[in-house]
Formats: sequence, C-alpha cells, structure tokens
Amino acid sequence: MSADPSDRVLRAITNDGAFRVITLRTTDTVQAAIEAQKVRGHIAVPFGELLTASVLVRETMSPGLRVQLVLQGGAGGALVADARPEGLTRGLVQHPPDDGAITFDDKAIFKAMRVMPNGSLHQGIISAEHEDGLSGVLMHYFQASEQVTSMVAVGAVIEGAHVVAAGGYIVQLLPELTEPPLAVMTERLEDFRSFGAVLRHTGGDPALLMSELLYGFPHALLDDSPVHFGCVCSPERLVGAMATLGRDELSTIVAKGEVLDVACDFCGRQYEVGPEQLRPLLEPPS
Repeated sequence: MSADPSDRVLRAITNDGAFRVITLRTTDTVQAAIEAQKVRGHIAVPFGELLTASVLVRETMSPGLRVQLVLQGGAGGALVADARPEGLTRGLVQHPPDDGAITFDDKAIFKAMRVMPNGSLHQGIISAEHEDGLSGVLMHYFQASEQVTSMVAVGAVIEGAHVVAAGGYIVQLLPELTEPPLAVMTERLEDFRSFGAVLRHTGGDPALLMSELLYGFPHALLDDSPVHFGCVCSPERLVGAMATLGRDELSTIVAKGEVLDVACDFCGRQYEVGPEQLRPLLEPPS
C-alpha cells in the first residue's frame, strides 16, 4: 500500500467497542506554517508538533468547533496553533528563546482553548513538564480533561527547511475494553515508541497508521476529513485589531495621513491601511 500524499484525519472505532482511534497527516500544513513563520530547527519541530496536536485535540474533543493551543517553553518563547472545523490550521511563533529551543521543564505551560457549542470559551491549563515532550503533555491533558485513558503521539520530521513527514495518532480506551485486546494494543504501541521512525516509514499517511495500529482488530471507519494550512485574515479584521492601539495613537496616525504597511502575524500577507480606514475607529459609538 503506498502512502497517500494528502493531509487528512481519519477516525475509527473497533467493532468490539474497545478502542477509538484517530490518525492524521499534517506534512503539508506544517510545511506551509513554518514557511509563513520563517522558523527552522529547534523551533520548527515543536511548532509542527503543536500544529498537529491542535487538529488532534479538535477532532477528539470538538470536531465541529475551533481549538487553539499555546505552548510556553520553560526557557522562554511561546508557540500558538489554531485549528478550525473546516480543517483550516495555522500557527504563530512568539518571541522564540535565543537558543531556539522549547524546553519541557517545570516552568513550561500548556494551554488549550476550545469554543463551546454555546459560544463560550473553555480553557484548560496544565504544566508542560514531561520527559516525553508534547506527546506526554497531551496524554496528561486528555486524562485530566476527559478522564479517558489515551495513548497519544505527535511528531514532525524536519530536515533543514523541508518537512519530511508530520502527523500523529490517539488511541482511547473505551468502556467495553477487556484485558486481551488491551494486552495486544499495549504490545502494538511498543512499535510506535520511536514515532519519528514510524512517520518516515508511513510517510505520515493516516490510512497506513490506522492499519498498523488496528491490524487484527475489526473496525469501522467513522470519518475522513481534510486538513490544510490557511488564514482568516482580511483588511476588515486587521483594522479591527488596530483598535487596540488606543485613541491617541490612532489620532496621530490619522493626522499624519500615512498609509501603513501591515502584515498578518499568522500568514505574513501584506495589507495597506490608510487614514480613511482608521478614521471610523475614532468615531464615538452610536
């Protein structure tokens, strides 16, 4: 079976009700995001993993809603990943540390924000101290948030500026689980410990990941949906964000009559913002 070169998510459940499994490929999405953020090496890898994790959290907990993850490294810097229900995924690198490393020590923090069906925002914050990096942090998060035992791995194999493969999986233990299938799955997951090697072998193809995880387990495929890099920026959104500058600063910009060149932080798209677009921000609310 050859690898499918498209970014997508697969969801499945075993026929005996023992396991729920989600696999995903994010290679092209991560490639586009690291190019937009102009990052490499020690920052690019955890950034790619966080982008993958955001899709995994959304698909597991809020498939029809938006999820945003933030990873604040113990040595400084923060990574942001934003996953939306239509599959659009983007990210942001904020103030990376001087040595370009995101450390998972006792000062590191992981935040997960989910839009709830009623429009409210749910936020979970846990320590990101874990010897297994982001994969270990995610397992802790799922256990704390859902009280469901989950085996999770996310990875990004990056060589220079090229993303060789990126993806991940989650295996959740369901109430119908009995000891024999648990023993088989536990042994199976030992082969996935070096997840970077698994990504290279499978090309990150979620169908191949699924078939290897569930080999010998009769199962039903529940969903197959695309994932892609993208942005929701627009001139209107950018002008709206500039309202946070404050009235005095906006008045000065308008008075000078300057046209500002402003770039979207997420995708780097350039916009021109003139006084006529900013002037309405100075008008009193009706």
